[in-house]
Amino acid sequence: MTTPTIAHDPALDALWMPFTANKAFKARPRLLVSAKDMHYQSDDGRQILDGTAGLWCVNAGHSRAPIVEAISKAAATLDFAPAFQMGHPGSFQLATKLKGILPAGIDHVFFSNSGSEAVDSALKIAMAYHIARGEPQRSRFVGRLRGYHGVGFGGISVGGIEPNKKPFAAQLLPGVDHLPHTHDLSQNAFSKGQPAWGAHLADALEEIVATRGADTIAAVIVEPMAGSTGVLIPPAGYLERLRALCDAHGILLIFDEVITGFGRLGTPFAAQAFNVIPDMITLAKGVTNAAVPMGATCVQGKIYDTVINATEQGIEFFHGYTYSGHPLAAAAGLATLDLYAAEDTFARAAAMAPYWEAAVHSLCGAPHVIDVRNLGIVAGVELEARAGRPGSRAYDVFVDCFFNQNLLVRVTGDIIALSPPLIISRAQIDELVGKLRRALDATT
Repeated sequence: MTTPTIAHDPALDALWMPFTANKAFKARPRLLVSAKDMHYQSDDGRQILDGTAGLWCVNAGHSRAPIVEAISKAAATLDFAPAFQMGHPGSFQLATKLKGILPAGIDHVFFSNSGSEAVDSALKIAMAYHIARGEPQRSRFVGRLRGYHGVGFGGISVGGIEPNKKPFAAQLLPGVDHLPHTHDLSQNAFSKGQPAWGAHLADALEEIVATRGADTIAAVIVEPMAGSTGVLIPPAGYLERLRALCDAHGILLIFDEVITGFGRLGTPFAAQAFNVIPDMITLAKGVTNAAVPMGATCVQGKIYDTVINATEQGIEFFHGYTYSGHPLAAAAGLATLDLYAAEDTFARAAAMAPYWEAAVHSLCGAPHVIDVRNLGIVAGVELEARAGRPGSRAYDVFVDCFFNQNLLVRVTGDIIALSPPLIISRAQIDELVGKLRRALDATT
């Protein structure tokens, strides 16, 4: 397939783009100039169907009027308020509203500005909790291979995506171990929902405990469903086993729900979908429908009470961010949660999930497809890698989707990840899958 060559634009030079092949992008830019509901508009006027909710985050669709109006009003009323030793009503209101949809027992909220910050906050809270309990030796963490927990040094230390870690290996957190990931195509290819095989992989925590000692481990952190690494679905029974092991050894369990939060699996949080309640949940993305950056670390009351009550007076936890609970973010969050409730977004996603599952599994047998997996309104389509050129085939599909099919998908390695806004209709699901099939058909 021939594609037009676009001359290099020097106006693009100054920006160093994140997680992007900068040279390739600037040789052929993909620029988005506006968005509404299920679509972006490109700089050349095309309507691009959003198959990724932006970046796993625009769950209610783009440029929704109630959220836009709330942000505008907040900007004109209270542009900023310090979060240290001061407060503003919006952040308290949002924390209370979040408490209303969080799993029972998770009832305190520490605001940040991103998933990366939420994870680093969770790791520090875990250490502070054990120090307050009189067990300061509990300073180790357990993550999981292929896990993604943001890009702070804490997040990449407990994360398990090697390209994110390798350049910085000399300065990662000490005292981190990793569970094996749960993805095995020989056992669970083309699974619909949770695969039956793999619950036993949680037992690797027992091996770590035997080696390190349970009394040295502060917390285990996992994504209940791993997203950025290519949609890895937890095997049936896996999260339950992990919860039981953490309870047995006095280890905190942290769910990174930056992707799975706010209806992606048909419930407010994945913890409710799986009926496994962690000690902490990190969130971001969908809390404001991505309209204003915001993250949060949500903890069980026992954690908050233990840390706060360990100090008689003064600051109990020396941590925070200038923009924690920013007024515009709080306004966006309140409007977003109201919109989710008004439109019954989470239940709508749950009702749409069977249709979504059937549609994405219709790609079984499409060129190069070696696996399709799904859960809620998420799917991973894994392609056979080209010999000696891993990732190149999925990248070509991504480019073809954007320029020739007017569809936005996300790729990681040779996996195409799909996670559209939760307002997607059946007709748009059919359109998305049809466009992706045409791109697969066109790719060698």
